[in-house]
Amino acid sequence: MRIAVLQGSTRSGGNTEQLTNKVLEGIPYTNIVLRAKQIKPIHDQRHTEGGFDPVDDDYEEVIREALEHDVLVFASPVYWYGVSGILKNFIDRWSQSLRDPRYDFKAALAGKTAYAVVVGGDNPRIKALPVIQQLQYTFDFVGMPFVGYIIGQGSKPGDILNDQRALRDAEALNAELRAWVNGQ
Repeated sequence: MRIAVLQGSTRSGGNTEQLTNKVLEGIPYTNIVLRAKQIKPIHDQRHTEGGFDPVDDDYEEVIREALEHDVLVFASPVYWYGVSGILKNFIDRWSQSLRDPRYDFKAALAGKTAYAVVVGGDNPRIKALPVIQQLQYTFDFVGMPFVGYIIGQGSKPGDILNDQRALRDAEALNAELRAWVNGQ
């Protein structure tokens, strides 16, 4: 089983990355750092004759790499009660992939398993639930099973290491993923 993290944090080494690292500690995975990629916002051409124009950015490289994995971990800080803009841009571009004749994008995603790791500073176990719901609806649309999520609390760098509940949840998810990777 191959795991990829779609890291939506705009801050290197921030709380979201720290919690994601705890989830995947000791497990091989590919870390796709979206802030290091240029993914332009969608130019919606779904109803334009000829469909979407090619876009000169890193989206195609990122989606190809993501599709090579069995498990996708969507990691994002909670920004204004939603996922980060860079993660949202990436997901918005799925509209383009859904109409790409080179492959059956929905079927490709339906064969993956999704998890989410989100961290927020403003009562996130309540206020981040719409983020989880947004992801659930997105994954439902493409038929990708959404197996679980962790919500952590942290604002300043390092705060997540004080969230004992999130750390316990990360440890439990680590054990689950480790069992999958080891074929148990």
